[in-house]
Amino acid sequence: MVTKTWVRLRPVVEGDLAMFRRFVTEPGLAGAAWTGYHDPSGPARRFADDGYLGADDGRLMVEADETAAGFVSWEAVGAGLSRYWSIGIVLLPEWRGRGVGWRAQTLLCDHLFATSPAPRIEARTQPENIAEQKALEKVGFLSEGILRSADFRDGTWRDVLVYGKLRGDR
Repeated sequence: MVTKTWVRLRPVVEGDLAMFRRFVTEPGLAGAAWTGYHDPSGPARRFADDGYLGADDGRLMVEADETAAGFVSWEAVGAGLSRYWSIGIVLLPEWRGRGVGWRAQTLLCDHLFATSPAPRIEARTQPENIAEQKALEKVGFLSEGILRSADFRDGTWRDVLVYGKLRGDR
């Protein structure tokens, strides 16, 4: 019998900071999203500042079956009438490949479109991250192109795929 994984988004709480510290200090835990070591006290400072709910960026926890599975993030791109959102997701390895990511990204897109006038949401991923490409397409994102040599990772410049979802897209 297959059971459906229950997914929801919720605000970050202090108990989540241990996971955030792991993501900035454990190589490979974030998968392709690993950007190198960062200050392990950074997550606590950001949480104290605004609880990760800023006007221009933020994070929400992804819960799967009532367990913290990772987080989604967003940041403003552009300014004025040209402002839109760029989103991301990081899941713990044990929650990848279980349908949690596309459900969480769907919830985040619904939230951002409902709470802002932004006409578009953008997501970026690596060409080798086929699972994320499929997840974005399941959410309703369309492939918009390749940014060549736009990401320095693992000692080399790499291409980035850009996906976009417009308000009103299915």
